Amino acid sequence: MTNQAHWIERAKKVLPAGGFGNFDHGIIIKRGKGSHVWDEDDNQYIDYLIGSGPMLLGHGHPEVLDAVASQLGKGLTFFANNAAGIELAEDICKAVPCAEQVRYLTSGGEADMYALRLARAFTGRTKIMKFEGGYHGMSAEAQMSLAPEVTANYPQAVPDSAGIPESVKNDMVIAPFNDIDTVKSLLDEYGKHIAAIIVEPLQRVVPPAPGFLELLRAECTARGIVLIFDEIVTGFRLAYGGAQEAYGVVPDLCTLGKIIGGGFPLAAITGKKELMDHFDKALVGKDKFLMQLGTLSGNPVAAMAGIKTMEILRRDNAYATLASIGERLQKMLSTSLNEHGHAHQVVGDNTLFDVVFTDNAVSNYRDWRAGDHAKNARFNQLLREQGIFKSPGKLYPSLAITEEDLDKTKEAIAFAASALR
Repeated sequence: MTNQAHWIERAKKVLPAGGFGNFDHGIIIKRGKGSHVWDEDDNQYIDYLIGSGPMLLGHGHPEVLDAVASQLGKGLTFFANNAAGIELAEDICKAVPCAEQVRYLTSGGEADMYALRLARAFTGRTKIMKFEGGYHGMSAEAQMSLAPEVTANYPQAVPDSAGIPESVKNDMVIAPFNDIDTVKSLLDEYGKHIAAIIVEPLQRVVPPAPGFLELLRAECTARGIVLIFDEIVTGFRLAYGGAQEAYGVVPDLCTLGKIIGGGFPLAAITGKKELMDHFDKALVGKDKFLMQLGTLSGNPVAAMAGIKTMEILRRDNAYATLASIGERLQKMLSTSLNEHGHAHQVVGDNTLFDVVFTDNAVSNYRDWRAGDHAKNARFNQLLREQGIFKSPGKLYPSLAITEEDLDKTKEAIAFAASALR
């Protein structure tokens, strides 16, 4: 039995389905360095999963490690304010257009859950509009129409998990991403009851259509609805100021995670002070106060990693370099897949994208779902066999990718496209 097989067997005994509920349970990662990871059998991979996004600088960046080491001897966590957390909040407020104040959490799912609750506290309304296929964590609201196998007529919500009360469906309004006419119609019908519209500005890998985010902003302003950008993935990836900077549309609230913790568990809600005031009982009173606390919120080790990561991202050409790497990878995919006659679309932004095997344009969840996912799975398997480590539905470029990595990736893609035929 190989070392990896040994750990897989041990995992099956103590973990449901043999895993943490995240990535492929059939691989056990031993270590990461720069742009590479190694499994327990010491097979080496070029890493385009990068922890599902946080490791934008690559694994074990020496400056981040030094920043973390400087905090370790001072204390790991305090359940109290600390200077690193305050400094990171200042950096976030300088970077993110909507950010006037910050409240920390440990995970992106928590941040999204509290953002929805905050919108309800602020507006006094209960309904939430979300977009079919949009991912916003693990709350009951977020698990509505995330990845429905059987689609329903809009705005009906379809639960994606057991254990969700039937009543939650009544407070959800589900809309198709990028469909301006349907969104307007639903807002005309339900708008006065909607507390928030929550949206991934880049939904998984599907970009917003021209004018779509602008429409959401205008409608929310006109109707007194809180606009929430879920920037757990896009924050500090699409641009230093996130999707808000990249697309030029500013929400009322946004949620952040992944990159702001530099690889450690850290997330945040940030937004306009008049909304954030609901975390302060002295300002809003008992009835409108939103209670929120967490043992590890604002953890100083995570904050130090985030401060240093963001400092490095502010340096010259970081985002131009990232976009260039992504553009070259996209071209590699299209060139090889076209050469071997595979109908496909490369969908997303230069900093985050994937292949969808379809002849048709992809502008929402149902377009994506219509793609050939068995073919996508086989393509990803072939890439894995050639030493490319990626998510089933996303490819994350990182600043650690080297010219040698790109050359090897090109060869792997060419092999996979040929073998797929």
